[in-house]
Amino acid sequence: MKDYQAVDLSKAYNVTADIYKNETEPPVGNQVFHGLPFKIGSGLPDTKTFIGFGSEIKCSFDPITININSPAVNVIFAHSVMKSKILEGGLVGVPVATYKFLRDDGTEETAVIRERFEIGYAPRMPWGQYPFLCVPDQKPSLWDRKAGDWGSAGRRQTEAEQGWPKGYFLWSWHNSKNAANISSITIIPEQTPFVIAGITLGQLQEDPFCRWAARDVKIDFLEQSNNADLDVEVDRGYSTYSYPLPDQNKEKFLNDSHRGWGQSNPVNPQSIHVGIAGTPSATITVRKDGKTIGTTNWGQLEEKETIKTPKVRFEVIDTGRNWVHTKVVDEKTGAPLPCRIHFRSSKGVPYAPHGHHAHVNSNLESWHTDVGGDVRLGNMSYAYIDGNCQGWLPRGEVHVDVARGYEYEPIRESINIEPGQRELTLKLRRWINMNEERYFSGDTHVHFLSTQGAHLEAQGEGLNVVNLLLSQWGSLFTNTEEFTGAENVAPGGESIVYATQENRQHFLGHLTLLGLKKPVMPWCSDGPSEAELGGNLETTLSYWADECHRQGGTVIIPHIPNPNCEPAALIATDRADAVEFLIHSEYNHLEYYRYLNCGYKLPLVGGTDKMSSDVPVGIYRTYAYIPPDQEFNYNNWCKALKTGNTFLSAGPILHFTVNGQAIGDTIQLSGNGGTVHVEATAASTLPIHTLEIVQQGKVVASTQDKTGRQYLSIKTEIKVDGHSWLAARCAGPNYTSIKHHDGWGRGIMAHTSPVYIACGGPYWLFDLENAQYMLSLIEGGLAYIKNRSWKHKAGTVTHHHHAEDHDKFLEEPYLQAQKAIHRRMHELNIPH
Repeated sequence: MKDYQAVDLSKAYNVTADIYKNETEPPVGNQVFHGLPFKIGSGLPDTKTFIGFGSEIKCSFDPITININSPAVNVIFAHSVMKSKILEGGLVGVPVATYKFLRDDGTEETAVIRERFEIGYAPRMPWGQYPFLCVPDQKPSLWDRKAGDWGSAGRRQTEAEQGWPKGYFLWSWHNSKNAANISSITIIPEQTPFVIAGITLGQLQEDPFCRWAARDVKIDFLEQSNNADLDVEVDRGYSTYSYPLPDQNKEKFLNDSHRGWGQSNPVNPQSIHVGIAGTPSATITVRKDGKTIGTTNWGQLEEKETIKTPKVRFEVIDTGRNWVHTKVVDEKTGAPLPCRIHFRSSKGVPYAPHGHHAHVNSNLESWHTDVGGDVRLGNMSYAYIDGNCQGWLPRGEVHVDVARGYEYEPIRESINIEPGQRELTLKLRRWINMNEERYFSGDTHVHFLSTQGAHLEAQGEGLNVVNLLLSQWGSLFTNTEEFTGAENVAPGGESIVYATQENRQHFLGHLTLLGLKKPVMPWCSDGPSEAELGGNLETTLSYWADECHRQGGTVIIPHIPNPNCEPAALIATDRADAVEFLIHSEYNHLEYYRYLNCGYKLPLVGGTDKMSSDVPVGIYRTYAYIPPDQEFNYNNWCKALKTGNTFLSAGPILHFTVNGQAIGDTIQLSGNGGTVHVEATAASTLPIHTLEIVQQGKVVASTQDKTGRQYLSIKTEIKVDGHSWLAARCAGPNYTSIKHHDGWGRGIMAHTSPVYIACGGPYWLFDLENAQYMLSLIEGGLAYIKNRSWKHKAGTVTHHHHAEDHDKFLEEPYLQAQKAIHRRMHELNIPH
C-alpha cells in the first residue's frame, strides 16, 4: 500500500466548481499538496466537483457518509468554508461540522471542525486570518532569485513567500488506534456552507505536514559539474536557496592575509549548502538544468547523516545551535566597539547575527539596494553592529571574522560554542590611533545609505566622516529626504554624516559639492545616464562649483579624471579644491600628476562611490589633519582637505615628511635647489610590498618586499634642481594592485598629497605639453557644447540662470580656462 493514498469521492460529489464565483480558481483533478496526493473532480462546467453543504451553494445541510474501508494512521481533508462567519462579525471557532470516524471494530471517534481552527475560508482568505490547526493547500515557496516582474523587484529580496490557499485548507485527523481500519466517515454539517474537495489516507506514523525548522545540508556533486541552474526540492517539506560553499581549507582561511576583509569569490563548484526541513517520508530531489541528478529520503538522511548516490552525496552538517549574545570590545578599555562581524560554521555555512543577512541580497548584484547594515566582500557577508549582537551560532567549531577599519587588528579565528553557551566576548586591539595624531578619516563619496545607516557603517569601519551624496540617475532622484543643509553628528560625536550632493554630467564630468547649505540645481544635466532622457544641457560643472563656494562649501573632482573634459577647466580656473581617487589605476594616477606638473596645488582625497552592498564605506578613505587648536567638526575637516595635509588610504597608514615638514606644506629652498631629507613609513594590517617616493610623477626612491609586509620605511636624501613636488605612495609589488574583495576589486594602496618645494621664490611649476593637453580638453568641451549637447530651442524656455544668451553662459567657464592657461604660458617666459 502507498504511504499516502487519495480517496475517490466522485460518487459523493454534489456541487460544481462554480460555487467559487470567480474569487479564485480552485485546483481540480489529480493534485499534489505538500507532497500528498488528492483526487478532486474535473471542475468542468456543469460537472459535479466537490462535496458541498449549505443552501448558499445550492446544497442541503443533510449529513453524508463516505465509505472508506481502508486502514489509516492519518486522514487528511482538503476542505474550505464558502462563507466566513468571522468576516460577518461572528466569533472565531464557530463549529462548521462534525466529522465522525467509524472503525471496523465498531469504535468511533468524532472531531469538531471549527472555522479558523480545523477549516478556513480559502476562496478569499483575508490577511491575518490564518487558521490555527490547518494549512493552506500551497506550501511556502521561494521567489525566482534572478528574474521576475518589475513590480516584485523589491519583494524578491524577501526570498520566500508564505503559502496561501488556492482553493482549500488541509487538516489531518490522527487515528488514536494507529492503523486500525476505517469503515466510513460521516460528515455532519452545522449552519456554515463548506465543501470537501478531497480526502487522503496516510499510512505512516508521522505528521503529514512539515513543522520542523530547517537544518544545514551539504550536497556534493560526484561528477565534474558546477552549481549553476541548480534546484533542490523537498516534496513534503521545503528548502532554502542553495549557495556554493567556499573553496578553501580551514588553515588557509584562518591565516588569510585579508582577514577582516572578506574572501575571494572563487567557490567550490562541486559543493553547495542548503537548509532543508521535511517529514520523515519526504524526498529530496536535486535537479540541474531541469534534470534530476540525485534523490534521497529525508528521514533516512537525518538518521544516517550521510547518503551517497551515484551522482550526488548528501550530508547533514547541522550540529545544533545556541542563541548566543556576542559582545565585541576594545582590548584596552573593555568598551563595546562598533565593528563589522562574520560567523560561519567549520563547513563554511554563514550564520548572521539576528536582523542581518547571511547572504546579503542573496549574493546578487545590488545597485541602489543597500539593506540591513550589511556588506558583502567576495563571498563573505558581514553585519555592522554597535559592539553587541545576538543570534544563532552552531555548536562546536565556529569561525569568526571581525574588523573595524584600518586602525584595529582584525581577528579571524576558530572558537568553540559549547552546548548551552549563551555569551561570547571578542576583543579587538587598536594598533594605531590616528585621531590622537589629529588625522581624521572620511569617505568623500557615498550613495544610497540613510543618515542613520551611514552612522552605523561609519562607526563599524572606524570612519569619522561620511559624505552622503544626493544625486540623479536618469529619472531617479536619490537621498532627497536626507538633505538638511547641516552636519548630523552621532550622539557621542564619534561620527559625522553630511548629506550633500554629487552633480553629474555624462560627458563634461562629475562634481562633488561638500557642505552645501542649500541644494544646487539642476543636480544633473544633458540626458542619460546622469540626467533624464530628453533633458537639456542647462549648466556646466564650473557654475556648480561657483555656487558651492558661495555657500562656503568644498569642491571635489571625484574619480579623477573621468568623465574627462571639464576637470581641466575647473583646475585651470582654481574652482577645484581637491581631487579624488577611488581605484588603483596607473592612468588615473598619471592624470593627477599631469595637473601637479603644471603647477596646480591639488590635495588628494579618497572615496568609495559606494552604490551597492558589496562596498564598505571607507574602504578608500581620506585622512585629513586638523591642528590641535581646532576641534573636530565637519567644517574643520573640509578646511583640512583644502590645506592639503591629507593622504588616501585603502589599508596602509602613511607618514611622510620632507625636511621635517608635513604633507601639503611648501618648502622654501634658496637659489635653484639643493637636497632635501625625506622620511616615509607605511604600516598596515593588510600586506604591502612597495613604498615609493614620487617626484613630479617619477619614482626617485623606493623599498620593496616581494612577500608582503606590514611595515616599510624610507629615509633618504633627494636632489632638487628647481621647483618640484614630492609624494609618498605604497601598494603591491612594483606599485601594482593587490586587490580588496569589494565589488570593484580595488587595490590595496595609499598615496599622500604632495609636499611642494619652491626654489628661490614663490612656488611655480609649468609643463607645456600638459598645458596643451588641458587646452585640447577645453577645446573639446566647447565643441561638444556648441555641436552635440542637448538643448531647448532658443526662445522656448526660461533658464534657471536668467542669462539672455544660454550658449554664451555655457561657454564662459571654458573661455575663462583658456585665458588662464594662456596667461601661465606667457609667464613661462618670465624667469622663476
